[in-house]
Amino acid sequence: MPEFRKDPLVGRWVVFAPERKQRPQEYGKLDLPVPATDAFAEGNESLTPPEVFAVRPQGSPANGPGWRVRVVPNRYPALRIEGSLDPEAVGFYDRMNGIGAHEVIIETPDSHKALEELPIEGVADVLTAYKVRIADLMKDPRFRYLLVFKNVGPMAGASLGHAHSQLIAMPVTPQAVKEKLDAAKNYYDLKERNIFQDILQNELRTGERVVYQNHGFVVFCPFASRFPFELSVLPRRQSPDFHTIDEHELVLLADALKTALQRLNVALGNPNYNLILHTAPVRRPRKNYWTSIEADYRWHIEILPRLTGVAGFEFGTGFFINTTLPEEAAQFLRHVSHY
Repeated sequence: MPEFRKDPLVGRWVVFAPERKQRPQEYGKLDLPVPATDAFAEGNESLTPPEVFAVRPQGSPANGPGWRVRVVPNRYPALRIEGSLDPEAVGFYDRMNGIGAHEVIIETPDSHKALEELPIEGVADVLTAYKVRIADLMKDPRFRYLLVFKNVGPMAGASLGHAHSQLIAMPVTPQAVKEKLDAAKNYYDLKERNIFQDILQNELRTGERVVYQNHGFVVFCPFASRFPFELSVLPRRQSPDFHTIDEHELVLLADALKTALQRLNVALGNPNYNLILHTAPVRRPRKNYWTSIEADYRWHIEILPRLTGVAGFEFGTGFFINTTLPEEAAQFLRHVSHY
């Protein structure tokens, strides 16, 4: 029997239609072709713009071999860092220049290794790059929001197979982020409790959607998952800002991410997916704004396997159709053996 489920954070409805589902092993996987020359591979540093950050041995020269993680400006940026915003009216409409930053986090010098195939210390190095670059770009007064995301496979929008993430700094806060911020604040105002903590406590109490947990993080399939085998990674410690994560938490997060991605790979045959890091906006001084964000919002990560497409129903209604109940997905993922 199909059912509707409502996301408690943003109020989005999801339609669950289990009778439409495919068995996990029947989901297809699309791979990207291997380029003749991999610009992200070690030894090809001259093929990218100069690095803005790298994890490499002390004394190792910039823009040369020896690195473990490397961050470079995107050669084909969605937004450009040079210039001013110059907002203006165009008749009834508003416009401004496409100012921002667009960087690529190259996660490994090896063309053939995925993020989850790195040792935990290697995954932690990637997360360190996220932290450092977010903190640095926050200093630019033009930027209000910084988004880190990772596309794996063509169904997820990737155009390159070499393991990498992207960071985009924007002069505006996206509407999808505002919806979460407003919902978290409204919940806190009404109940004097943090909605993320309430979700976390409920998931730990029932356990039926929990996939993995350690001392710092819980990985679970959300109650109103939009996609089959969707995962959320939620920190136990209250913090709205990812860049405040400490060294110990970085290792625990690396463990949680590595385990989650490995289990998805085993269960679904290395699926295409999107990974999104949701952190709080930059708090520029604004009257009566962000007054309770330290208490009401919590940074988190979403992992969205791209096993099914988004079509007319989703675009027309804002609803998603999910063919796999999160309780079934979590049970399946809990019992698969990882690498």
